[in-house]
Amino acid sequence: MTLFDEMMKKASSADGFIAALDQSGGSTPKALQQYGVPDDAYTEGEESMYEMVHQMRTRMITSPSFSGDKILGAILFEDTMDRTIEDLPTGQFLWEKKGIIPFIKCDKGLASLENGVQLMKPMPQLDGLLKKSVQKNMFGTKMRSVIQQANPDGIKAVVDQQFEIGKQILASGLCPILEPEVDINSPDKETIEDLLKTEMLKGLDSLDETQNVMIKLSLPTKVNHYKELIAHPRCVRVVALSGGYPRDEANEILSKQEGMIASFSRALLEGLAYEQDQADFDKTLAETVDSIYQASKAPL
Repeated sequence: MTLFDEMMKKASSADGFIAALDQSGGSTPKALQQYGVPDDAYTEGEESMYEMVHQMRTRMITSPSFSGDKILGAILFEDTMDRTIEDLPTGQFLWEKKGIIPFIKCDKGLASLENGVQLMKPMPQLDGLLKKSVQKNMFGTKMRSVIQQANPDGIKAVVDQQFEIGKQILASGLCPILEPEVDINSPDKETIEDLLKTEMLKGLDSLDETQNVMIKLSLPTKVNHYKELIAHPRCVRVVALSGGYPRDEANEILSKQEGMIASFSRALLEGLAYEQDQADFDKTLAETVDSIYQASKAPL
């Protein structure tokens, strides 16, 4: 069995959730602020900022509760993939020392709002990133679009772009996580989710039996709204982003969705602080990991 096959077996069948540790240049300052890092501890956009966020991620990843028993995978930013933890490349450390599947964020941010959606910006360096990610034994990728309004043309464009680039990623030997996020504050959220599910099913139907993808979606308004996606033979897993919900609320919504697991970012950081001593940090993270794991494991 190849390394990819080992990871695929775990990705498709094991209990657990995906930790989203992929804040990039634009979102890193907000993550560091949430974590409580003093503003004068780094310079935004410079090496000191990336070093500081890597220290934060290293502290999380090396904590005892951050393990493959409850965490299925972790999504990394390219800068994190290129760094090391305890002298091992980050992705290698995750898999070999923790039993956690490594993913890489591959998009370059969002385009301007058009037809009620934000498509992904062009990715001219994607082929190079995919090649490097394969060399570094990443399992898959993640890329994010955002839907704000119930515009059928806009939603179709988002899904078409996700699947088009997803097929390019599949051809490189990686498993893509397609992420057409729905703005949880949209007054059209439920209608958007109806339109999105229809388009996502069409996209899955367009894949052949060698093309399997993961899907990351905002927590739905209707319970088990995405059950057809979860059951689709081309869908490895459907994971949920917290989308701005506080962790307890996100966990409550998630716990009602049969077969859907978490892929939280902000909700995972909740309660962790730069100034915490290690014992308090480890205890807080253990409680967070367990709560998200339990919400991912089964419906109420």
